[in-house]
Amino acid sequence: MRNSLTVADKPRSGTSLRIDGARLLDRLDRLAEIGGGEDGGVTRMGFSDADQEARAHVARQAAEAGLTATVDAGGNLLIRRPGDHRGSHRPPILVGSHLDTVANGGRLDGAYGVIAALEVLQTLHEAGAETDHEVIAISFANEEGALFPQPFWGSMVFAGRLDALPSEPEDYSGRPLRDALARVGGDLSQLKTATWAPGSLTAYLELHVEQGPVLERLGRSIGVVESITGRIHMSVQINGKAGHAGTTPMEGRQDPLVVAARLIHVVQGLAREEKLCRVATVGRMEVQPNSPNTIPNSVRLDVDLRDSDPARLAAAEQTVRGALAALARLGNVRAVIESTVRSAPVQTDRRIRDAIAASATELGHSQETLPSGAGHDAQIVADLAPVGMIFVPSIDGVSHVPSERTSPEDLVIGAEVLLRTVLKL
Repeated sequence: MRNSLTVADKPRSGTSLRIDGARLLDRLDRLAEIGGGEDGGVTRMGFSDADQEARAHVARQAAEAGLTATVDAGGNLLIRRPGDHRGSHRPPILVGSHLDTVANGGRLDGAYGVIAALEVLQTLHEAGAETDHEVIAISFANEEGALFPQPFWGSMVFAGRLDALPSEPEDYSGRPLRDALARVGGDLSQLKTATWAPGSLTAYLELHVEQGPVLERLGRSIGVVESITGRIHMSVQINGKAGHAGTTPMEGRQDPLVVAARLIHVVQGLAREEKLCRVATVGRMEVQPNSPNTIPNSVRLDVDLRDSDPARLAAAEQTVRGALAALARLGNVRAVIESTVRSAPVQTDRRIRDAIAASATELGHSQETLPSGAGHDAQIVADLAPVGMIFVPSIDGVSHVPSERTSPEDLVIGAEVLLRTVLKL
């Protein structure tokens, strides 16, 4: 049974605590240098060398602040205050996000929530604040799945969804996750030790940039997230027959790229014309041998479907599967499709939403209740505990690109609201 959640009706002692805004912004700038490119983008894919460096960097900052950092078997980085600051044996409150990025992504997606969580813990520690619950900061491993195609890896291990994970995961080049996980302090053979039981947390809070245009368009400083979109991610492998581009007749060709192109058109139409789901995307494709004068022999691509209605998602998935089977027969190729991620739509906890809204109001900041169109670790942790999310505005509504930005003022405001919400819980 999920642990019951109580929210204080009045501001608690300690709500006068404030985040060190200059320190928060400096930490974000320094973190963005790890994996940073000349165009301002950041490439810190999960379990890559840059990701490992970022994790070690944040762990050092925690140690310098007098906090303790450990890594569980799933590769998640957990930061705690030393000693027992709970005042009772109530389940802890978890705050955080992830440090990994997509290829040439933004400097704030995920990283902002981790650094803000570190700031919350350091603020409590420096003030010697007593809390009814232990507060733990976490950086979940490989949320994006950009290098190793197992997105939400860390939160799925944390939530005990081990049956949904491959026994010997590999990256897109066939390199084993086992070795990469060991390098960051994890252990693929001991994943069960990293799982938490339902009811073992009081709440999970995730602070994040909106990644959309709503807050900026409305002039609001804080977004109170009411729901997180559902997602189905499918990996498609299409195998045909290679041949010379100049000497192989058009009749009888077994061209997997032609089939892939037609499938991409189907996927786009799911959302644009048929309205079977909110959005549908093909964002990655590999062609072999990828030569300008050779008919390909294989194509691998990823299909991403998202909607807040599980029935609509299921219908869209079946449409993709049916279309691929028909196109494969037409093109005389072999095709295999596998659903690698299934994350159901999640409603955030009403009491946490109320606490976020009250915190924003008490600090004098405007707010808006809105859904999240992107997936987050919070929807996985919802298996264990009530969850809540706080958004801050994204300039021009862009994310996962080098131009991803949020004003420094809004970044500090979001961290202040996170701290006060934690104290209310």
